[in-house]
Amino acid sequence: MNAVTVNPKVQGGLPCFAGTRVPVASLFDHLKRGYTVEQFLEDFPTVAKDQIDAVLEMAKSDIPTHAERVTVR
Repeated sequence: MNAVTVNPKVQGGLPCFAGTRVPVASLFDHLKRGYTVEQFLEDFPTVAKDQIDAVLEMAKSDIPTHAERVTVR
């Protein structure tokens, strides 16, 4: 199962949770504001918990590509 899809005809091509019109960015906006995953699921019942888990794992695995490299002397 794909957790995320991009369709130019859905939400202007923003990455959305698969099978929904809910942008993935909405999850991070909610978390940034202090909401829990459970609260997000209440607000967006078309999103499944396993989709959220998959997106968080994707973000976690992508962090090293954005990290500043520090040289140790």
